[in-house]
Amino acid sequence: MQGLSREASEVIYLDYNATAPLRPEAWAAMSEALLRVGNASSAHTLGRWASERAESARNEVGHLIGAAPNEIIFTSGATEANNLALHAAAVRAQRVVVSAVEHPAVLEAARALPVADLRIIGVDEDGLLLLDELEDAVAGSGGSVVSVMAANNETGVLTDLAAITKITRRAGALLHVDATQLVGKLPMNLSLLDIDLLSLSAHKFGGPQGVGALFLRRGCPVAFEPLLRGGGQERGWRSGTLNVAGVVGMGAAARAAADQLEVERRRVMTLRDHLEAGILATVNGVERNGHPDFRLPGVSSLAFRGIPADALLSAMPGVAASDGSACASGALTPSHVLLAMHRSREHAESTVRFSLGHATTAAEIEEAIMQVGDAVRRVRTAMS
Repeated sequence: MQGLSREASEVIYLDYNATAPLRPEAWAAMSEALLRVGNASSAHTLGRWASERAESARNEVGHLIGAAPNEIIFTSGATEANNLALHAAAVRAQRVVVSAVEHPAVLEAARALPVADLRIIGVDEDGLLLLDELEDAVAGSGGSVVSVMAANNETGVLTDLAAITKITRRAGALLHVDATQLVGKLPMNLSLLDIDLLSLSAHKFGGPQGVGALFLRRGCPVAFEPLLRGGGQERGWRSGTLNVAGVVGMGAAARAAADQLEVERRRVMTLRDHLEAGILATVNGVERNGHPDFRLPGVSSLAFRGIPADALLSAMPGVAASDGSACASGALTPSHVLLAMHRSREHAESTVRFSLGHATTAAEIEEAIMQVGDAVRRVRTAMS
């Protein structure tokens, strides 16, 4: 096996679902903010400057997802937003319903809630939510909270949010959506969707790490129950000095993503399809995970039969991809998402996720196809 010999700048980055490269627009906006001093809660000139920049960013984030600025609460990321949403929504709930393929930030948060009735619903072999199970889970609960992801972080499979909102509204349930992987990649208009709470993270669409947001629909009947108490920032929902540079970077990335959304969607999907076609044409024993069409434009989850994913990744140091979810990388257990999709443990352990984004080029995809094919041949030779 080859060791890591390439400079980081030469590595083909295909791990956007883990984190996206910082967009130039975010870099520029953050650079200006970092050169200034000022607490957004201060009343003096520099404080007002920081507050104005933060509110401008709030407008941009709201515009990206079709929400009003006063429905946006800034957080440290999607994990905090997910925990805050579930913590607040479950205060008066008798039942919490999540899917088996949720991110650990939702699954573990749900398991820690002081509710007696936690329901976990399944998915089919394509990773699509079993809507009949959801209907059964919310029926007659006397008050439920449903939390589902808009797009899966490992397979890219999308959730039918329109169908889910109909089910939750009929049952009188609150709906939280973890949209971490979808925002900035596909259109999201919360003015047209009956969603109560929604989480997002800046670094998934080209903003900085360490900043995210929670959308809280106006009039949403959740109990006021902050996780962080202190100075009462973010209307009391999230105390702590606002990360102005991070928020400004998130706003700039949101604006860039919104401006380029449809062009980038088509471009990235074309590159993704070419990557898959090239690998499938040159490598035997490869199987795609998840629905072939109802998925994010830049995600390809592929199982390489008989090859451990970590061995394959080690054999291609010039390509940055993931063995499943980056948040679970290094774990000894196989992907809970693929197991929930009725895949075998061996299949799950041979799966590599490639995820593309705004800086991916056609030349990189051509080179990646060759490197994946070469790495597979070397690993299979070494294992024979």
